[in-house]
Amino acid sequence: MTSRTPFEALVRERRVLGEHLVRLVLQAPEGFVSTGVPDEWVALTLPGQFQSRYYTVRSVADGLLILDVVVHEQGLVTEWAQTDCVGDRVGLSAPKGSFELPADAGWVLLAGDLTGLPAMARIAESLGSMPVQIHAEVPDGPMPDYVAAPVTWHDAPSGTSNLAAIVRDLLWPEGPGYFWMAGESAQMRDIRRHARHVLGWDTRHYDVMGYWSGSRGRQTRQVDPGPVYARGKAMGRSDEQIWADYDAARATSEEVVQRPSREERA
Repeated sequence: MTSRTPFEALVRERRVLGEHLVRLVLQAPEGFVSTGVPDEWVALTLPGQFQSRYYTVRSVADGLLILDVVVHEQGLVTEWAQTDCVGDRVGLSAPKGSFELPADAGWVLLAGDLTGLPAMARIAESLGSMPVQIHAEVPDGPMPDYVAAPVTWHDAPSGTSNLAAIVRDLLWPEGPGYFWMAGESAQMRDIRRHARHVLGWDTRHYDVMGYWSGSRGRQTRQVDPGPVYARGKAMGRSDEQIWADYDAARATSEEVVQRPSREERA
């Protein structure tokens, strides 16, 4: 446990929800407090690793924290999540969220690909009687048991997205509302421009978040943190010193994708 990962959590259960979605049930660490913001996320750091990846907190209840992980061809968490990881201890950051319903909103529309589905499901659960529509782009067909709200399902092979075209063709409810969307970064940029320049909305009434990049692809790590970690421990170095060793070795050669702040998304 370090200043970068202030919490340590035990993996209690691994459950396959679909070909591209795995559920991890963690023992919620002592002192971990949910923000209550329904799209909150945490940085997840795997055993013996230094890089973090960001995941939506699907739920926190009864001492358990649930993360639903999208799996694909290769990747830091993908490879680990497809193993028998029960019993592993992982690092977690403090949770953060951005969903902020305007006071004048009379409806909510959510759109996203499979990476955004956990947040959309949790948001829908938090809205009570507020009218909500969901457009979900998924690779393996509808998942009606996953979301307790009306969903229009759109097919998209894994690693692809056409959300920008889907959203441009939507018929919007009357009056002010709130539009929340998450998915591939280039698609999100197109939709942000559409919301601002075509629909003429101010930023209080939409939140568009890039969760992954199709143009960059998923690159192999140029510096394997495993040997750096093992060598540092053998030398008796602290976790913070090993972090510094790894950062120096990586020398900013590898880009780590993080969820942007609201200011960066504006």
